[in-house]
Amino acid sequence: METISLFDMAEDTQERIGSSPLSAIDVVKMDFAGAETRSWQELFSGFDTLHAITYSSGIDFVYQLIGLFDEAEILFGCDEVISYSLQEVMAYQCKMVERMRETAGKMKLDLISRIDDGTLRFFVARSVLSHEKIYLLSSNDGRRRVIMGSANLSRAAFGGYQRENICYLDGDAAYDWYWNCYCQLREDCTDQIAKETLVCADDGENMEELPIAKTVKAKKVLVLQPVEEAKEEVRFILDVKNLAGKFAPSVPKPDKKGKLLLSPEKIKTIRRQVVATKTKEKELQSEYPQLEVLCDEKAVRLNGVDLDLHPSAAEIENDVSLFLKYMEGYQKFHGDIIGMQRRYFEFANWFFCTPFMARMRDMAVRYNQNLLPYPVFGLVYGQSKAGKTSFLETLLKMMIGQKTKISAPDFTRSGIEGLKHMVKGAPIIVDDLTNSRFNQHAIETIKNDDFGVADGLLHYPAVVISANEDVKAVAPEVIRRTVICRVQAGLTNTEVMRSSVVRTVQREVGTAFYREYLRRMLEIVSDLLEEMKSDESESAPDILAESSRVLTDIFHEYSKEDSPQYIRLLTLEDYFSEKVTGSYAIKTIRNAWNTSRSSFDISERNHEIRYNAGATWEADRILKELPETLEAHKSREWVVMNLEEAKTFFDIPFKKSWMDRFQKR
Repeated sequence: METISLFDMAEDTQERIGSSPLSAIDVVKMDFAGAETRSWQELFSGFDTLHAITYSSGIDFVYQLIGLFDEAEILFGCDEVISYSLQEVMAYQCKMVERMRETAGKMKLDLISRIDDGTLRFFVARSVLSHEKIYLLSSNDGRRRVIMGSANLSRAAFGGYQRENICYLDGDAAYDWYWNCYCQLREDCTDQIAKETLVCADDGENMEELPIAKTVKAKKVLVLQPVEEAKEEVRFILDVKNLAGKFAPSVPKPDKKGKLLLSPEKIKTIRRQVVATKTKEKELQSEYPQLEVLCDEKAVRLNGVDLDLHPSAAEIENDVSLFLKYMEGYQKFHGDIIGMQRRYFEFANWFFCTPFMARMRDMAVRYNQNLLPYPVFGLVYGQSKAGKTSFLETLLKMMIGQKTKISAPDFTRSGIEGLKHMVKGAPIIVDDLTNSRFNQHAIETIKNDDFGVADGLLHYPAVVISANEDVKAVAPEVIRRTVICRVQAGLTNTEVMRSSVVRTVQREVGTAFYREYLRRMLEIVSDLLEEMKSDESESAPDILAESSRVLTDIFHEYSKEDSPQYIRLLTLEDYFSEKVTGSYAIKTIRNAWNTSRSSFDISERNHEIRYNAGATWEADRILKELPETLEAHKSREWVVMNLEEAKTFFDIPFKKSWMDRFQKR
């Protein structure tokens, strides 16, 4: 074996391409002696001491491996995927120690004992180690082995579950060369994990127990210089990055050269700021619910407490009666009462189902399924005094026993996404959003289909927006991703003042109905998640259909009277078919055809029908609801459509009588 310098080649390359000098690298020259098939036990067994560099987060395999050796030392790195800024180093070390502690389980006492007697040492990176995975084995009888290649210390790598490049060299020459490299990396790039750190480290609460803080305390001062390039490749690194983001506001800025001078006093200052930030976050979390639906465990937790998913029949009957009483109150409204009740039930079905959506979307991404059948945005809009806000508050009260909402001026994309990281399960209600704020913030937020996917979030909440009639049009890209409830009925001012139904229901309603719903849904959703894994499924599992079946079953079983007609089975078609998403356009065109046919211009020769909407904004509103099959476009206040497709979509023959033509002349 010999080391070859590539410096001459680098200089030659520089002359040819005119770039800056390339750093020389060490290249190990080996002779190929053959290939063997071995188990990882055969590869590692027969030696007494292990020194290893790995980037694996598969800690359980590491714990199994070190049991083969009398003495072991592991350097954990995080590859080039993080830039090793201070906040990222802190976050990585914190998460690494946390994972080591959680994975240890019953082995923790044995690990602590071995660390105590010096036969086991763990180190964690604070700067770039190397791209090498090196495992140095030695025995008391003098035998030595070096294992290197692409394989991390993980079951997937050494268990034959994935293709790896694994090589080994026996003898002193290879061992001595790699040993020098190993020692240099350990000294320059890592911090040792102390016994106390494994016992008490917890997301920054014990900042001074982090390995880097221990190094600073021992050396009095430490200089960090982050690398430039960072990549996002694995979920573990994303966890690190998320925590780094939380640490960032508490970390001092580097100097003009990008260096950060650390001292024990600065570590203490950072710790105080992190603790203060976490305290503020806990205060916010106390204002907003934490509803966790755990499908695998068939359990639901609200603010850390397991819910009783077996409420009494009397409690369920009470909640069912109050909900029906609430919905019956809409009989006093003016306008499309029947349509309003139907749409509100459709919206309630989705609203109750939303705590399952994050899990469904996560599974959809994993198995290349469509995200659209699992919407996490809802919009209730229409005329004022339609009971929109009180309706949403009542649904939330039935879910979690409390009413929470944010006011429209507080709604921004960054603000709402911050809340979605913090709140779990129960929908966030944004009340009374204006058209301008909807267009400015809501549209881009809704179009961000990737939220939660990369982070692996399984409990983020849906966002429900209430708005008045000034939300004039909803863009197609929003319609596809949003459950929309447009209401066209309301009360007069004095009727609103006199109504006491809302107050009575919200005061007396409990969560028994919803807990019964959750119990039944947990059984169903587990099957839906399994169905997603199958390539044989021709369509995405319809969770909204299953939810409506559970709701109708509960109403039928626990209602003393026959269920109203609005309580019915639903499917995805009831939310996103073209007739549903285009309901406003259909109603407008049909009404105009019945009352003002002069607004239409029909050209059978050109296969076109033109409708005068009266204003450009109204033409825009109609245009956004029309399906692509109509080939619709706008000319000022006119909406132009394909005649034959329009006949089918609007269910109108679109033929003018002789009298219509005469009147036009």
